Amino acid sequence: MHATSLSSLAQRLALAGLLALSLGAAQAGLLEDDEARRAILDLRQRLEGSNNSIKALGEENAQLCRALLDLQGQIDGLKTEISKGRGQQEQLARDLSELQQRHKDVQAGLDERFRKLEPIKVTVDGREFSAEVAEKRDYEQALEVFRKGDFAAARLVLLTFVQRYAQSGYLPSALFWLGNAEYATKDYKESMAHFRQMLAAAPAHARAGEAMLAISNVQQELKDSKGARKTLEDLIKTYPDSETAQAAKDRLARLR
Repeated sequence: MHATSLSSLAQRLALAGLLALSLGAAQAGLLEDDEARRAILDLRQRLEGSNNSIKALGEENAQLCRALLDLQGQIDGLKTEISKGRGQQEQLARDLSELQQRHKDVQAGLDERFRKLEPIKVTVDGREFSAEVAEKRDYEQALEVFRKGDFAAARLVLLTFVQRYAQSGYLPSALFWLGNAEYATKDYKESMAHFRQMLAAAPAHARAGEAMLAISNVQQELKDSKGARKTLEDLIKTYPDSETAQAAKDRLARLR
């Protein structure tokens, strides 16, 4: 009976040990499950935190991209304004260049006009003097009419000239040709008057001897032989070495 009781006790103890081991293992399993759950929860929290961080970064990136796009738009706008400004500057530079060139052209035109208005040096019948451009032009035009043989027209333009330019250096020469034009149109008295006016204005003129010879011709046309002889004698005395003096001698011989 004692042996049987010991065996039963041992069995009980063994069973109790197995139960304890089972309970310990179960408790250990329960502990491991709680830790796993906590780990999972922690991981989820970290994941959610990461997702939130990623989302926040995405929003920040989106804002940054919008800011960059806005900045790029401003830069492009500034480039456009700068380009327009350069275009305007280039146009202003062209306009300025054109205005400067126009100013130079106008100034050159004015200078040319003033130059034309300034007196110029001329030499007529061996006499040098200053004359206005218009004065020179009018004299040459009048003389050209005389050279064409239109003495009536020449008389008018030469008479106009001597009246307009009474103080001109051309006056003695103009009076000489005017007297000749009047002689050709048989206006003898006016012809003589203008020859005498020429001699009074310029007695040393290169054509003074010719003027005196022309006066003697007018006097002969007027049947004033005595006056013609006197004029020829005065010519020989006044201009003894001139060609007209020799012509005067020849005519004087015929008149005697």
